[in-house]
Amino acid sequence: MASQIRKAILPVAGLGTRFLPATKAVPKEMLTVVDRPVVQHVVDEARAAGIEHIVFVTGRNKGVIEDHFDRQYELEETLKDRGKTQMLDMLKRETMGPGATSFTRQQLPLGLGHAVWCARDLIGNEPFALLLPDMLHKPRNGTGCLAQMVDAYAKTGGGNHIAVYEVPPEQTEQYGIVALGNEMAEGVHKVAGMVEKPKKDVAPSNLAISGRYILQPEIFDLLASQERGAGNEIQLTDSMLKLAQKQDFYSVTFDGSIYDCGSKLGFLMANVAYALDNPEISGSFRPELDALLAQN
Repeated sequence: MASQIRKAILPVAGLGTRFLPATKAVPKEMLTVVDRPVVQHVVDEARAAGIEHIVFVTGRNKGVIEDHFDRQYELEETLKDRGKTQMLDMLKRETMGPGATSFTRQQLPLGLGHAVWCARDLIGNEPFALLLPDMLHKPRNGTGCLAQMVDAYAKTGGGNHIAVYEVPPEQTEQYGIVALGNEMAEGVHKVAGMVEKPKKDVAPSNLAISGRYILQPEIFDLLASQERGAGNEIQLTDSMLKLAQKQDFYSVTFDGSIYDCGSKLGFLMANVAYALDNPEISGSFRPELDALLAQN
């Protein structure tokens, strides 16, 4: 029987240089998609999948993320005094409970693999989820990406799982691409191989790794001795390839849309998609958007 996935890592130490000057004083993870920060959307996804404890791997000038997930007594009292119970209840639902979050510093910009390794003592010897906060996964059927992965994890009895999605063949050289093996369940395959940024003529598929993982704790020992790879950084993919020689990896094809909020275009598309799906504003937003498009 597979162990329960209780903990998740969110690496949030990036500088967000592609969004300067907006991110000069505000962490990129705190930029809002409609009415909540990008990182809140990802935390919501993790909690919906049963995650009980989230480890944020942070850097300098990221303290506002910690404040965001803490209680604000003055704000709560003000809302209570003004009778805004619905808003107060929403804040309480979305506030992580005592001891449900941990924060550790990466300190050096050595890549995703290094960020994951920095959380090793807080995760301990148990499988964990890893969610890249730049990548928003908007489900088609209401079941979030990590929840789909946890379901697949239970069906396969454990192992390591990575979420994938289809990209145009000419874009494979921008992503990590997987080669599929046997189908284990609908949308779930054994991974026969992983290739980092292959050109389309040699890519084993057009299924790209989407920024959601379930990994076994043995990855930490591999990351500890992992040599620097592309970009002079410690690459998570390099250690996953080593782990795949000893443990099974499975791909889970995400049923939904993915928005790369680390890019300006992806961030803007996410705002439009989530706004159109928001019952509070979608009715008035859609005609305004249609009118704007008609003018251009």
